[in-house]
Amino acid sequence: MPTDRIERALSPRPRDPRVVVSEIKSALRLSALNAAAAALGLRVGMPLADARAMHLGLAVDHADETADANLAEAICDWLSRFTPLVGLNDGGMTLDITGCAHLFGGEEAMRKDIVRRLGVQGFTARTAVAGTVGAAWALARFADKRIVSDAELRETILPLPLASLRLDAGKLDALARVGLKKIADLVDRPRAPLAARFGAILLRRLDQILRLADEPITPRLPVPPYIAERCFAEPVTHEAFILDIVEHLTQELANRMEERGEGARALQVTLYRVDGAVRRLSVATSKPLRDARALCRLFRERFATLADELDPGFGFDVVRLAVTTAEKTNAPQTDIVNGANGHDDIDHLIDRLGVRFGTARVKRLGFAESHIPEYAVVEAPARGGALPAPILQPQPQDSICERPMRMLERPEEIEAVAEVPDGPPARFKWRRVTHEVAATEGPERIATEWWRDEAGHALTRDYFRVEDKDGRRFWLYREGLYGRETARPRWFVHGLFA
Repeated sequence: MPTDRIERALSPRPRDPRVVVSEIKSALRLSALNAAAAALGLRVGMPLADARAMHLGLAVDHADETADANLAEAICDWLSRFTPLVGLNDGGMTLDITGCAHLFGGEEAMRKDIVRRLGVQGFTARTAVAGTVGAAWALARFADKRIVSDAELRETILPLPLASLRLDAGKLDALARVGLKKIADLVDRPRAPLAARFGAILLRRLDQILRLADEPITPRLPVPPYIAERCFAEPVTHEAFILDIVEHLTQELANRMEERGEGARALQVTLYRVDGAVRRLSVATSKPLRDARALCRLFRERFATLADELDPGFGFDVVRLAVTTAEKTNAPQTDIVNGANGHDDIDHLIDRLGVRFGTARVKRLGFAESHIPEYAVVEAPARGGALPAPILQPQPQDSICERPMRMLERPEEIEAVAEVPDGPPARFKWRRVTHEVAATEGPERIATEWWRDEAGHALTRDYFRVEDKDGRRFWLYREGLYGRETARPRWFVHGLFA
C-alpha cells in the first residue's frame, strides 16, 4: 500500500522497482516494495545498502506513517459500501460479509468486485473469504485458495507457514530455531510447553485461526441501528436527483422506526463516488423524530449550506442513509381544537438553525441556582433537551423584582447623585450623557454569595429600576452599604428595559 500511495500521485504511473524505507535500529531498511521490486528478489527488512548494491536503478522513498494511516482509513470507509462492519486489522481491512454477500452476486463475485474496483483506483489487493478473521488474513497473504468453507478450513490452514498466525518476528525466529515452521507442526503438540516457552499469544492465535476461539471485528465506525441505501448501474451526478433519493430513503427508515416506536436524533447521508471518494453529510434533531418530510427538509438545508459545492466527480453509484442515533418516542398527543403542539415549530426551527450554523452555535437559556444576575442565567446546547421556561416570569405591575430583557455583558460604572446616601439616584451620567431621573422603584438588595467572594471584598448591591425624563428605563445598582461596608459607594448600570 505505501508504494501504491506514492505511485498513484505520479502520471503516468511508473512500473519501475520501488521501495519504501524506514529507519530501524539506526539503519535504513526496506519496509514496503512494489511487485517489480519483489520480482527482483528484494524483501521487507533488507538493508537499503544491500538492495542498492543489487540494483542501482532502484526508486527509493521514505516511509510516511501518517499518510499511510490516512489512506488505510479512506479505503476502510470506501469498503463500508459493501458492509457496515469494516475494521482495520494488522495492515489490512477485515469485512464481516455475513448475510450480505448475496446482494453482490455471492462471495466470489463480491470478492472479485472489490479487487477490480480497488485496481481501478490504483491499488493492488489480495482478498480471501473464510469463517474466521485469522483464517481470512492468512489465506489472503500465504495461500492460493481464495474462498474456504468451514469444512475444509483445517485442511487448508495446516500447510501454511507460522507467519500466518500474525506473530512478531522474535517469536517466529524462536519457533524456527526449534524446527517449528508450519501450523501443522503445532496442532498436535502439547499446549502447556508451547505456552510456557512462547507465550499464551501463540495458542490464542492458533485457536483463532482454527475457529476454536472467537475473534470479533472492531468496526472503525459504529454500526447504525437503521440503514437504507440505493445502488445505481449508472453513476448519478445531479444534486436534485440525490435529494429525491434521500427523500425515498427517509420515508423507508421512518416506516421502520415507527414499527419499533423509535425516532431519529442523528442521521447521516453517505455518498460513494466511483473513484473511491466518500462524502458524508450529517444532521441532528432536537428530539426523536420520524416525520419523513421534516427529516428531508433538514437534509435539503444541509445540502444548501455546503461551504463547497458537492463535487460528484464521475458520479455517485451508492447513496446510503443511516440513523446513527435513535431513541424511543411516542406518537404526539394533538389538540382537537388547536391542532398540533406549537413546540413542534420551535423544535424544527432549532433543527434548521443547527444545520445552517452548526449545533454548537445554537443555544438555549436556562436558570442557574443563583440570585446574582451575572450567574442566574446559563447557556446550554439547544439540542440538550426540552426548552427551559422563559427567563422572565410574569410579575405583578408593582413588583420590584422584574429584571430587564437586555443586560450588559459587564456592569458599567456611572456618576450618580442621590438626595440621601442610601436613597435612589436623582440624576446620573452614563457614556457622557446626563440623565435626569423622573421615577424610581427599589431597592432590591442582593448580597454576593460567600463561595464566590474568594478575596473577601464583595459588597452588597441595591438595585433600582429608573426612568428618566425622556422615558428611557435603566437598571442601576449601588455597590456597598453606606457607612457599613464603604464610605463612598459606587454606582453601575447593569441593564436596559425595553
